[in-house]
Amino acid sequence: MAKGASISGFPEWLPSQRVVEQTVIDKLRKVFELNGFIGIETRAVEQGVSLLKKGETSKEIYLLSRLQEVGHESDTPIEDRLGLHFDLTVPLSRYVVEHSGDLVFPFKRWQMQKVWRGERPQEGRFREFVQADIDVIGNGDLPDHYEVELPLVMVAGLEELRDLGLPKATVHANNRKLSEGFYRGLGLEDIEGVLREIDKLDKIGADEVAKLLVKDCGANESQAHACLELAQLTAADGGELLERFDDLCAKHGVRQESDAYQLARQGLDTLAMIVDQAAQIRPGSVVADLKIARGLDYYTGSVYETFLEGAEGLGSICSGGRYDNLASQGNKRYPGVGLSIGLSRLVSYILHTAGAQASRVSPASVLVAVWDEADRATSNAIANALRARGIAADVAPTAAKLGKQIKYADKLGIPYVWFPPQVGQEGDQVKNIISGDQTPADAKSWEPDRLYARQTVRV
Repeated sequence: MAKGASISGFPEWLPSQRVVEQTVIDKLRKVFELNGFIGIETRAVEQGVSLLKKGETSKEIYLLSRLQEVGHESDTPIEDRLGLHFDLTVPLSRYVVEHSGDLVFPFKRWQMQKVWRGERPQEGRFREFVQADIDVIGNGDLPDHYEVELPLVMVAGLEELRDLGLPKATVHANNRKLSEGFYRGLGLEDIEGVLREIDKLDKIGADEVAKLLVKDCGANESQAHACLELAQLTAADGGELLERFDDLCAKHGVRQESDAYQLARQGLDTLAMIVDQAAQIRPGSVVADLKIARGLDYYTGSVYETFLEGAEGLGSICSGGRYDNLASQGNKRYPGVGLSIGLSRLVSYILHTAGAQASRVSPASVLVAVWDEADRATSNAIANALRARGIAADVAPTAAKLGKQIKYADKLGIPYVWFPPQVGQEGDQVKNIISGDQTPADAKSWEPDRLYARQTVRV
């Protein structure tokens, strides 16, 4: 990463690192589009009233002020100010409402864009970073089969990054209705608070979460331990999950005829469907994990977190869920389900842990040498002939000694140097500076070896 006058949490990739990032972007985009997702981009700023929809994350918003307004911005409520978007889901909900007349529903979109979040920078966590999202938005309703499709698409995308050193990814799924119904059946009322505390389980441990449930959410010790028992519930398939959940309900007095149990059962049935159907398509890619809570206010159904095998300390690298009420216009609702990859975090892992490297800095396969500045037009014509055939080519910046021109190509990783004909020489020559081979060449027909044709990333 660039050194010097750096600002914590705002990464800048060197050119070779940017090649790795672009490779990740290209691979993910290919998978998303293969599955019918449409690319969009939204503006960088949103109104405060929209950004506040995501609950407690509001304290991390970067609000905008013009220089002449400094000192007066506190007079304006946050709801009426503009702020940088901190995710791509809230902007998508606004975008769908504003353009609903021009979109075809269900609207399947992919989006890769920078976001800004005022959190404490640490390893793999930035204040400015790129997210990669896929979402499906319905008009009025949205079939639950999308709750199976989206995590499978994300797993397919992450699978394409295995050759860059990324470990196997597994999506851990839960359902907010399941959790909420169980909590209500226990007699708890601060459901959002309980979900937020359970979401901290992997970070601070069960004992600390239990204390917070008692201290901040109105639970007694018995209720707190019941919540933790639910979070630790595991099963190999939907049938086993139902059986173990019913045993847990019986243990803690959650009656099957109660409204709370019926709500939990809705979520449980959806979760079982997701796990069982995903297993038929891509075995082991999606597992039930009842400690997944996603402590954000707008999720209403399925929730997802994604972990890398052997890199659990990195935390979740892809998360999301179902939201039924985030986008609405009058009585019309646009329910959605989506997942988001912290792409910059993923790139940081691929660069610094997996050790991925670009094969070369420059995208050019060929550097056309310049014998004399008076003959630069000849070198430019050769480069243009190669470019017209789709071969990336650059021209030497100066008519320096040939050794310096070759050294310049070597620093950029350009594998070929092209020599225009000199007086008394017949035809052009091209030198592979990696192998040392030099052969006659014609710009209208020459092709680089496939091994050197394009930038690649290797581990």
